[in-house]
Amino acid sequence: MNILGISAYYHDSAACLLQDGRIVAAAQEERFTRKKHDYRFPGRAIEYCLREGGIRTEDLDLVAFYDKPLLKFDRLLETYVAYAPVGFRLFLMGLPLWLKQKLYTPRELDAGLEGRYKGRYVFLEHHESHAASAFFPSPFDEAAILTLDGVGEWATGSIAVGRGNQIQMLKELRFPHSLGLLYSAFTYFTGFKVNSGEYKLMGLAPYGEPIYADLIREKMLDVKEDGSFRLDMSYFAYTHKDVMTSRKFDALFGGPPRAAESPITQREMDLAASIQLVTEEIMVRIARHAHELTGLENLCLAGGVALNCVGNGKILRDGPFENVWIQPAAGDAGGALGAATFAWYQLLEKKREPNGKDLQSGSLLGPAYSNQEIRAFLDEQGAVYRYYPDEAALCNAVAELIAAENVVGHCAGRMEFGPRALGARSILGDARSRKMQSVMNVKIKFRESFRPFAPAVLREDVSTFFEMRPNEDSPYMLLVAPVRDEKLLPIESRGEKGLDKLKQVRSVVPAITHVDNSARVQTIDPERNPRFYGIAQAFKRLTGSPVLINTSFNVRGEPIVNTPADSYRCFMHTNMDALVLENHVLLKTEQPEAKEIDVAAYLAEFGND
Repeated sequence: MNILGISAYYHDSAACLLQDGRIVAAAQEERFTRKKHDYRFPGRAIEYCLREGGIRTEDLDLVAFYDKPLLKFDRLLETYVAYAPVGFRLFLMGLPLWLKQKLYTPRELDAGLEGRYKGRYVFLEHHESHAASAFFPSPFDEAAILTLDGVGEWATGSIAVGRGNQIQMLKELRFPHSLGLLYSAFTYFTGFKVNSGEYKLMGLAPYGEPIYADLIREKMLDVKEDGSFRLDMSYFAYTHKDVMTSRKFDALFGGPPRAAESPITQREMDLAASIQLVTEEIMVRIARHAHELTGLENLCLAGGVALNCVGNGKILRDGPFENVWIQPAAGDAGGALGAATFAWYQLLEKKREPNGKDLQSGSLLGPAYSNQEIRAFLDEQGAVYRYYPDEAALCNAVAELIAAENVVGHCAGRMEFGPRALGARSILGDARSRKMQSVMNVKIKFRESFRPFAPAVLREDVSTFFEMRPNEDSPYMLLVAPVRDEKLLPIESRGEKGLDKLKQVRSVVPAITHVDNSARVQTIDPERNPRFYGIAQAFKRLTGSPVLINTSFNVRGEPIVNTPADSYRCFMHTNMDALVLENHVLLKTEQPEAKEIDVAAYLAEFGND
């Protein structure tokens, strides 16, 4: 049986194909169109999923959509009425798209599928899709489920329980009271882009002090013991204006929002630290309440807030749950996977038999490209390369490049589903290097210098370097943990504050140690990602260190690369030293087309994120 899941029309549209309950393929549209957060109908992603499954559109048995547009429109109308006449302009701004497209989603889906699908559509509530994406692929037979995001139809968060092949929704938090929108309001106020820059705010937080946390708790929030809360809406404008915050918000924090791309001041750092602390407190409270309601030892998480890996780490360390599993595509893209799995298990009542391992296949659910395809492409470009038919020899060669402080782009195997690069579409570097954090941020990624890099570590060594349990899994880079004390170095402090803390060398792996001595950990194991494991093993044999830098293969504003052509282009337009395309290795110094890099022209293609 073939079930297609679709998420679309807001941001991060995506598709997922299930065949007899197995997740065969899943991908975001942006990877094909090269438009970040592409919200349009995911035609290219669907085309790929069907190709991967070896079927045509006509062979689909069911199509599941990840939310209910009419319920969402109901929220839009009621919100307008509640604030009228204020908000009329915002209402008018959104109305044409609703009248032209969103209110007629079945018609739009028919058009997108070119009229070749004759079956029925199933529409799920947004948070049902998130909950399904969190629980059904998880390794647990039963678990509490927590979903938190900006807003779906009316719900902005939910607690559910999953048992076998059924999910039961227990409680929900409703618009306009939203943890995701609260965090986005501060994202906006600190000068970053909403629905894109939230992870920058999280990365900025350790540079500041949470001096505004009490003010946020006292003035903006009424938080209950169970983690539910009400916002004082006089501080926010997202219900009736096209901005997130009000003048009252400005007055509370001493001035207007920071202009995008202007210098970051201590105020922004302190605001980031403050809202991060408050967010973590609420996440932990809600998790505790979910535990009280269900009495279960396992927790599943999804929704955009579940990408706050600092908060996730807090829940794991300070919360009552023994095990936590987080959907790697926790945002709206994962709704496609959730909708498809919900249809299979819950609606069709198909048996679910978890065997202790998740069903996400390392989230390597996107396209792969053969060595033959890559060779043909490289020859066409006139590229100079070495081919390594032997996998072990290739891993050794890549490890040697990294150990010599080269920055290596790696495109091999199936592309990741979700916002994290997990080794298949990654830029790799030596975590021991003192210069690598700055080199990679400024000369390769062309992004803000304060942004931290994540470590990828052999799973068997995770507890040696980080405050995690022996062999603890974190394959999807969604947990933050402290670097172990014995790996920290005495800091030569000259009273540095704010971004100057970047200059301090904090540990034996300084390139991945954030200024609060934390790291966003990815564990590598041979089952999920044998190539990446082989490279890390070879690197450990060579250097004694099992830790690599792993960052996404893209520049600022660019979607993560998909094809060998995307990878080659990014490689040739940045200061990257080497490129691995499956079993082909290219060195920048040997490329006849290597020339002075026109960074501005390349970045201009993608815009700011």
